Amino acid sequence: MNASRRALTQGQRQIRCQTRVATRHLNTPSTRFWSASATSGASSSSSSSKSVPPTPKVTALPDDAAASKPASSKPAPPNKQAKPFSKPYSTTSSSSSSKASAAIPTDLFYQPTTVAHDEGAGASDDAAIPAVDWSSSFHGIASRPVTQRQFGALMRPLDVDDIEVKPDGIIYLPEIRYRRRLNEAFGPMGWGLIPKGEAVVGDSIVTREYALIVDGRFVSQAQGENSYFGADQLPSAVEGCKSNALMRCCKDLGIASELWDPSFVRWFKKNRMEEVWVEHATTKKKRTLWYRKGAVEVAYPYRQTK
Repeated sequence: MNASRRALTQGQRQIRCQTRVATRHLNTPSTRFWSASATSGASSSSSSSKSVPPTPKVTALPDDAAASKPASSKPAPPNKQAKPFSKPYSTTSSSSSSKASAAIPTDLFYQPTTVAHDEGAGASDDAAIPAVDWSSSFHGIASRPVTQRQFGALMRPLDVDDIEVKPDGIIYLPEIRYRRRLNEAFGPMGWGLIPKGEAVVGDSIVTREYALIVDGRFVSQAQGENSYFGADQLPSAVEGCKSNALMRCCKDLGIASELWDPSFVRWFKKNRMEEVWVEHATTKKKRTLWYRKGAVEVAYPYRQTK
């Protein structure tokens, strides 16, 4: 009785084990077929045999048969392609907004040009340059005019976007643009600024006279001035005198002549400037300041008010 019960229990365990294995293999993509005798003889035999059916022979179909064969109901899975590598913070982003924010305006960089090497516009031989004491001499003044191309470079109308505005409403051209115009017309080392005297230092202002020399000839002279508020600012104030004198000397060459034309100044003030009310952060006093239209940037100690 006990022997037959043990044999029955052992047969049931084998059937359960074989059922689990068959179920596991049926769920896999590669299906395996088990023979029916493996399960039917499991109760009477302690071992079961597995049989794998032979691989069916595949016969190639002709072209007509292949065309008439219905397509499979399940579409073929698409080929997975590896995504191209891209840096997480690449500067060449495909987004148009990121391109616009990262792009650098080309007009921020000066494109150098010059007409100084045209025929008749260059400097003469070094041996022909006379020794002149420019502190007191006016050598070559009004001896000959500039060339036609130099005239066009000097008298070229201003770009209104280059004009800056002071808080008190005075418009001006940055000093570096005068130097670029001189370099364009005469070339670097084709012109120079010579001091005509020593710097005069006052309580809060420094002045010094300079002369503009072009191609070994005197052009004009002007008094430069600059304010300062401490001894540590004196060197910068003396350098500011030179820049101020250069801008004034360039009037005789016609550079930025619009800035001294009352008609142009009125037009620019009406169309390109705006007046803004501001309040002092500590004294709370109100006043008006001038800015370029559309470019109002009120800085400390002021803040914009209505």
